[in-house]
Amino acid sequence: MAGALTIQLPSIDSAIALAGYAEENLRTISKLTGANLVLRGQELLISGTPKQMEIASNLVRSLENLWNVGSIISGADILTARQALDTHREGELQDLQKGVLAKTRRGEVIRAKTFRQKKYIEAISKRDLTFCIGPAGTGKTFLAVVIAVKALLDNQFEKLILTRPAVEAGERLGFLPGDLQQKINPYLRPLYDAMHQFIDQEKLPPLIEKGVIEVAPLAYMRGRTLNNAFVIVDEAQNTTASQMKMVLTRLGFHSRMVVTGDITQTDLQPHQQSGLNMAVKILKNVEGIAFCEFSQKDVVRHPLVQRIVTAYEQHEV
Repeated sequence: MAGALTIQLPSIDSAIALAGYAEENLRTISKLTGANLVLRGQELLISGTPKQMEIASNLVRSLENLWNVGSIISGADILTARQALDTHREGELQDLQKGVLAKTRRGEVIRAKTFRQKKYIEAISKRDLTFCIGPAGTGKTFLAVVIAVKALLDNQFEKLILTRPAVEAGERLGFLPGDLQQKINPYLRPLYDAMHQFIDQEKLPPLIEKGVIEVAPLAYMRGRTLNNAFVIVDEAQNTTASQMKMVLTRLGFHSRMVVTGDITQTDLQPHQQSGLNMAVKILKNVEGIAFCEFSQKDVVRHPLVQRIVTAYEQHEV
C-alpha cells in the first residue's frame, strides 16, 4: 500500500543543495530507492510503499550533514550514503562528510566523497609512494594536487613536481606550433587547472620560475634525484616500462610520489606494454607502497560522466 511522508528542510539553501542541479539528486535517490520525491519549497514529499519511503527517508537523513549547511551534494555522495546504510557504516559516513581536506581560493570545501577517496587520501599521507588507478572523473589527480599544494604551502616540501608522459593522442608534437614548452602545455593543462584553484594565477609563474613548482614532461626527470619534493606522475598508463622504472627510481630523501592513471585509456602503440600495468604487477608485494583503485562509483563529475563510464565498463566485460 502506497503512502507519503514529508521532511521539512531548514532553508531554501538546504533544499537547493539536496535537490541538486535540475533536481538530479532527487532523481538519483528515486532510482536507488523506488520512492517518488517531490520538492515544494522547503518541503520534501516522499511517496511509495512503506519500505521505499523508509529507505528514501533514511538516505535523505544520512545526507543531512551536507544539505543542512547548503553544501553541494554529488551523485557520489548519494551512492556512498546508500552503500553506508546497506553495510551499516553510518559512523564512517558521518566522519567522511565532516572531514575537510582543504578550501579553494573561493572558499569551496574539498573533501573525500567516497570511502575509496578517503583511503586514497590516507594512503598519500602515510606512504612515500602511492599508486592510484581508476577511470576519469574519480579525483585521482585532483586530490593528489590538493594534498601536494597544501603540503607545499605548509612548508612540508621544498618543491612540487607535476609530470606526465607527452604521448601524442592522435597528433605529433612536431606539428604543434611554438617552442617545446608551448608544445607540451596542452598535455599539462589539467595540472595547471587544479593548481589554480589554490594558488592565484599571477603567483604561479614566479613559483615556476624559481623552481618551487615544476610542471614538465616525464622525459625531464631522467638523470635526476628528487629530494625534498612532492612528485605527481599523471596519466601514468601512457608510460613505457622503462619510463616508469626511471621515474620511480628518481624518488629521493624526504620525498613523496603519487602515480595516477587509467589503465583502460592508454595512448601507447599496440605493441607497447603500459609501464603502469607492469609496475602494479611487479611492485604489488613491495613493502611501503600503497595501491588504491577507483571504480565508476567514485566518479565525482557530472552525473552523465558516471553513466558513460558505467556503459563502457559493461561493454568491455
